[in-house]
Amino acid sequence: MHYKMYEEMMAQPQSLRDTIKAEESHLKEIADKFKEFERIYLVGCGSSLSTCYSAKDALGILSDKEVEVYTGYEFYYHKKLQSEDAGVILTSQSGETADTLAALRRSLKQGLYTVSITNESESTMLKEADDAVLTRSGRETAILGTKTYMTQLLSLYQILFRLDDSPKFQDVINDLEKLPDISQRIIKDTEEVNKNHADKFKDHEFFYCMGSGPNYGLAYKLAMTMLMEGALKHACPLYSGEFRHGLIERAEENVPLIFLDADYPGDELTHKSWDFSQKIGANNLIYKMQDYTNINPLLSPFILVIPLEWFIYYLAHYNGEDPGSTRHIGKVRY
Repeated sequence: MHYKMYEEMMAQPQSLRDTIKAEESHLKEIADKFKEFERIYLVGCGSSLSTCYSAKDALGILSDKEVEVYTGYEFYYHKKLQSEDAGVILTSQSGETADTLAALRRSLKQGLYTVSITNESESTMLKEADDAVLTRSGRETAILGTKTYMTQLLSLYQILFRLDDSPKFQDVINDLEKLPDISQRIIKDTEEVNKNHADKFKDHEFFYCMGSGPNYGLAYKLAMTMLMEGALKHACPLYSGEFRHGLIERAEENVPLIFLDADYPGDELTHKSWDFSQKIGANNLIYKMQDYTNINPLLSPFILVIPLEWFIYYLAHYNGEDPGSTRHIGKVRY
């Protein structure tokens, strides 16, 4: 039962260590460059888009820096982009994602300063960008991209939280250094309980995934790539604050609702949503960062993704699927 995803989950802590060791000074240099810019664009697709959402929302809790997130083609077709005093960070596991590569080439044409974050040393995005960060995850073969998710998110945080030298920002940077050891412990400690969760939920075909702040990005990854691509289940991500504007009408007895919590300001609404759902008998599955570690809560996506990976791993297994494979996705999308 050792699927590709299992091996790559086990390798996450070392991938984080290797990326920090190889790229930390380089990431500081990139951050110094981005301090000059009035506006920062973050571009990605799929799992890479989720890291952009999390990094933007995490920074937004501490900073008023102008940061915008786009998918590759949304960026490419956007009529008006700021060209002066602006930089672009483009994220892609393969460095060949057609949408993101198109966005890179438009950025270069407009004279925007570009940085690619990718896991492939010979990739087009790495070669064509003004600068590039190479995540040290080895060859990623499982569709969920567990190693590159963590190292890509690490790289974004290392850049964005070095834009300010205040103690609150430095606290995030300091705790990033602790992630390899913490993630190694959580991988070991969270398998059995999430194996049981998967057994309980294996017959459900649709899941709602909710979080606020940086955890929305993780909810997006959970729904769009982990559940739909890994476990082959229908899923929908949602900001917690949107619960009462739509999902409240679909919250019914036995409907599975996955809540991600880190006590962010927006998690007041997360708590209200799960209290309501509990009262009507919905199937709540709650992941609280505080149950796993006491580091800076802005790092919640790094922490909560690990028990969620175990949940997806066993959810797929109990349904006779390989959580690391895919039926349709390839380098040529359409």
